[in-house]
Amino acid sequence: MTELLHLPWHEARRQASERELVEASINAIDALNPKLNAFLHVARDAADGMPLAVKDNIVTTGMPTTCASRILGKFISPFDATAIARARAAGCSIVGKTNLDEFAMGSSTEHSAFGTSRNPWDTTRVPGGSSGGSAVAVAARMVPAALGSETGGSVRQPAALCGVVGLKPTYGRVSRNGLVAFGSSVDQIGIVTKTVRECAEVLGMIAGHDPLDSTSSANPVDDYVADLDAGVRGLRFGVVREAVGQLEGEVRANFDEALRVLRAGGAIVDEVSVPTISYAIAIYYIVANAEASANLSRFDGIRYGHRSDRAKSLREVYFESRGEGFGDEVKRRIMLGTFALSSGYYDAYYGQAQAVRAKLRADFDAAFARVGYLLTPTTPEPAFPIGAKTDDPLAMYLSDIFTAPANLVGIPAIAVPSGFSRERLPLSLQIMAPQFAERALFRAASHFERETGYWRELPRI
Repeated sequence: MTELLHLPWHEARRQASERELVEASINAIDALNPKLNAFLHVARDAADGMPLAVKDNIVTTGMPTTCASRILGKFISPFDATAIARARAAGCSIVGKTNLDEFAMGSSTEHSAFGTSRNPWDTTRVPGGSSGGSAVAVAARMVPAALGSETGGSVRQPAALCGVVGLKPTYGRVSRNGLVAFGSSVDQIGIVTKTVRECAEVLGMIAGHDPLDSTSSANPVDDYVADLDAGVRGLRFGVVREAVGQLEGEVRANFDEALRVLRAGGAIVDEVSVPTISYAIAIYYIVANAEASANLSRFDGIRYGHRSDRAKSLREVYFESRGEGFGDEVKRRIMLGTFALSSGYYDAYYGQAQAVRAKLRADFDAAFARVGYLLTPTTPEPAFPIGAKTDDPLAMYLSDIFTAPANLVGIPAIAVPSGFSRERLPLSLQIMAPQFAERALFRAASHFERETGYWRELPRI
């Protein structure tokens, strides 16, 4: 029965009942999760529907929302996030909550308080992060689709390392109501699936304006599956010169092969310049950490979550509860963000970062005036061994070098499997498009997927 989960969503629905699909998903989770640690909570009483996994920083009724942090313990939300409510209304069944880097701060899922998720292609390697559990759940065929969240690439990067499709929609396309905030100006709920069609279908379910999210867009929801078979003939793609200029080795060879596939389909592929893209990581780790410093102040041992038994005064409640509840990476980012916002440093760091971010947006706009799409690899390397970068935060942060720019400028971007390394580890192509051009993005990604067929490859777990 678990073989049903290997099929595209629309085919599985024709071959089995919704109850059978949920049971197949629960059985797959039971069989594989002890080895992969993708799920933190499993809904054994899940309603009938299409199985959907949800990153454990998106609130759901009936299951804990821990953000993979001890500071939240077994907190259960009294309401569903808007994206969850819409997914349920569209016929999805939430079968579990997936592992992540604590409060979505990380690129490997090694910063979870509940243990590292493992890449199903090689369990000695990371699955990426922070939505590592969601990517593993889909790659290992425990579920046909999963929701994650993006702040600097946290859906696309793990999707790439696990050999599946990952989408970051336009900022404001999907409501953030019920997504536990990290960096409010860059956060966005995203989607992980086996195929581009499934990704388009899920976006159609959860997208749209929400009065509960003031940053939610009123732009109409498009028919995202309408152009999936339209091909790429005549479409213009730009290779971002500054991003790929230093690429070499198997990642470069794989990227060049992806360009050949697009050209063979009739696409026009040229180089374009986005001069400030090389500053994206520096901008991101100032802006996101500054916003995290403010957003995480609510976890104080007073209102909900962990409160230290050692605290003897109000001051100690704050210090001891946060000291015991937050992990090292979260503490590091809070301190970096607080420093960037502090008196005497605000203009030099946060203010300057926002100014350069505005220039980055202008550079992307100029590039999109020439081409309809921008191309880079999704990640600079395949999945790395567990523990390889935990003592070198800067090396870990550079995992997001190709993904963070799309978050900073608010555009949609998708990661599509593009082949394998010599060690049989997944590689991935990133395609970016202008704001609210998800329909066009799915068109290009679907053509590439159809011509290459890498989604059919399965990890040997």
